[in-house]
Amino acid sequence: MADKTALVISAHSADFVWRCGGAIALHQEQGVEVTVVCLSYGERGESAKLWKQEGMTLEKVKAARQVEAENAAKALGISDIRFMDFGDYPLRLRNEEMFKLVDIIREVQPNIMFSHSKWDPYNTDHMYATQVALEARMIAQAWGHNPGQKVLGAPQVYLFEPHQTEQMEWKPDVFLDITPVWEKKWAAIRAMQGQEHLWHFYENVAENRGNHFRRNSGGQSGGRDIRYAEGFQSVFPRTLDTLV
Repeated sequence: MADKTALVISAHSADFVWRCGGAIALHQEQGVEVTVVCLSYGERGESAKLWKQEGMTLEKVKAARQVEAENAAKALGISDIRFMDFGDYPLRLRNEEMFKLVDIIREVQPNIMFSHSKWDPYNTDHMYATQVALEARMIAQAWGHNPGQKVLGAPQVYLFEPHQTEQMEWKPDVFLDITPVWEKKWAAIRAMQGQEHLWHFYENVAENRGNHFRRNSGGQSGGRDIRYAEGFQSVFPRTLDTLV
């Protein structure tokens, strides 16, 4: 296992690309081993383009979505992507499925975790995935759950940007410069053929967050001149030795 690891819990098989593909590629380049867990393929609710094809079936949609996600993962440098196939619209986990996720968390021992915003009235699968991520994190910290396994420490959970931010009660407190890895994220975005309508939307999001990064790093008075960024909202307090 790498010295440092990260875990992304994605409701559907494309969410990790749009929302934290830059963070994934950047940390992979820095030697952080990133594991992506897709709780579902998004086969029912996020595959309209595929369902419009004649003769389409649920299994064919899942297979197509998996190929897209694997191609995106390759573009981002991910070697560990896991498809749980728990179903979508609605996404629901039984206890035994939750415990499978807990096992992964304990296996990976992430230094940081990523998931969705806590509120998303347009796609309740997203906010449910974050509830699941927080519950699984809690269980993974419990000494009484499967005694003998290595328990989890206290990884920060970063909530990545939802699709319609102003409706989601999501307030970023972190902006990450992804300019050096933008081409990797752009390649991953274009791998998601089933949702081509989102490609340039998320290109614009990255450009807008780049503007916010520049402003918050000093603006025209010495701010860093970057083009692309991703925003995140942290769940837990961060422990520091200095504020400078």
